[in-house]
Amino acid sequence: MSQTRAPRPTPTAARLLVDCLIEQGCDRIFTVPGESFLPVLDALHGETRIDVVTCRQEGGAAFMACADGAMTQRPGICFVTRGPGATNASIGVHVAMQDSQPMILFVGDVDSRMRDREGFQELDFAAFFGPACKWAARIDGAARIPEYIARAYATAISGRPGPVVLALPEDMLGKEAEGRPRPRVERPAQAPCPDAMQTLMALIADAASPVAIVGGAGWNAKAREYFQLFAERLGLPVASAFRRQDAISPSSAVYAGNLGYGPNPKLVQRVKEADLVIAVGARLGEATTDGYTVPAPTDRDRKLVHIHPDPEELNRVYQTDLPICASMDEFAESAALWDESEVIPFDAGAQAHAEWEEWATAHPKDEWQLDMASCVQFMRGALPADTIICNGAGNFSGWWHRYWRYEGFPSQLAPTAGAMGYGVPAAVAASRRFPERTVVAVAGDGDFLMNGQELATAAQHGCNMIVIVVDNGAYGTIRMHQEREFPGRTSATDLHNPDFAKLGEAYGGWSTMTDTTQGFRDALTEAKGRSGLRLIHGRIGIEQLAASGATLTSVRGG
Repeated sequence: MSQTRAPRPTPTAARLLVDCLIEQGCDRIFTVPGESFLPVLDALHGETRIDVVTCRQEGGAAFMACADGAMTQRPGICFVTRGPGATNASIGVHVAMQDSQPMILFVGDVDSRMRDREGFQELDFAAFFGPACKWAARIDGAARIPEYIARAYATAISGRPGPVVLALPEDMLGKEAEGRPRPRVERPAQAPCPDAMQTLMALIADAASPVAIVGGAGWNAKAREYFQLFAERLGLPVASAFRRQDAISPSSAVYAGNLGYGPNPKLVQRVKEADLVIAVGARLGEATTDGYTVPAPTDRDRKLVHIHPDPEELNRVYQTDLPICASMDEFAESAALWDESEVIPFDAGAQAHAEWEEWATAHPKDEWQLDMASCVQFMRGALPADTIICNGAGNFSGWWHRYWRYEGFPSQLAPTAGAMGYGVPAAVAASRRFPERTVVAVAGDGDFLMNGQELATAAQHGCNMIVIVVDNGAYGTIRMHQEREFPGRTSATDLHNPDFAKLGEAYGGWSTMTDTTQGFRDALTEAKGRSGLRLIHGRIGIEQLAASGATLTSVRGG
């Protein structure tokens, strides 16, 4: 006598949501758990296809998701609770938007019956996040989860990549849902117009001093390979946009260095004197252009070709002589395969690269007991070429921007939005994504204490990462500006810090402190031979402010 099988229970909306994420290729979630999305946490129980990384603060979790999206070109996924959780996570959404990185933030929301009563931790998420992301919405009906998830992925990866925020009502997640996940969405192909490519080649042929500025929205390994091939055949000098230094190999014979804060003055002059600027992927934002002066938007003696995947970015700030709306990899491949026989190769690429080589070579200074420029140069020889360097904001980052060589791709995780506290969370994400590669988080003392608690996340999840804390006892960047604008009148920039080496040890890592260059070298050598969480606490004087050699004395004008 056959037995009648019991009918399979109808899955909940939360289970459907998790299935939709898996269908879209999600293999990792960063979260600070909250009672508002308990059904999602339950649906993740025992789910081996998704690695759940439990974080210590929502800002750190959102930074990890942002960094994961930067590395994979698929949205990094973050789950946080309503109200305080969402507002903490908003910093990651802002960075993902300004950095053009795909990310989806899921926010557990109040029960639908409590809506618009200013219930416990209630917030209008569409209104709050709308200006800071590509799309913010609320999934009110369980049956529409597949539609919303597919649209969120499509929105996050299409055109100019960026963040999406979806609110999840607490009661909706527990309801029955019979829907099926929609198929995986991919970034639409955006090939450049052949006529535009022909015009571009004509402009290059007519130019006397062209320069390219690369890196940004949708840049990937294919774009890097093909554009480098194109530029090297032409001898075209290539500068990377602010904190996009892995957009082209630093060993390329045409790499000219990076724009942004503390660039090579010779590169700045080269861009100012260029009669043709080719911007590929870069928004030409304030940092890359030094306050919209390199180049100036109204310079009539210079022609501008701007290639970007978002048509709204073209002609937004800079008047563009030739706007090309295309994906970075599609454009770069078309350029590399184009017949350039009518273009005579330039000598400028090799000249610009030689200037950068000179600029990016450190010269030891006896005046500094712990010379950070020499330390970074030592790191270049001690660590693998494809090491991933992660940093937040602060003057300390200038040493790595100038002296480190971002050979791998991806190998630079640093917010163009200038957010502090990004380095440690980004290193956690990088070590989970690329466990076989060396990952280094570099942070200033003020920067580190923004999200240093994520060392607990690193230890809990077995992350292999080195953390370097550069401690000068101050908010150094603000101090530098303060000394320039109000010499001798410092206010609110001094810091009383903990013993960072002991702090690293308390989190379960190997730690050491040094205040000499040789001590740093010894510490890095020791750290390299170990695994797991390792922290080097480097103490420097406040006078040593930046890789450019600036000191408080020079800032004061003395």
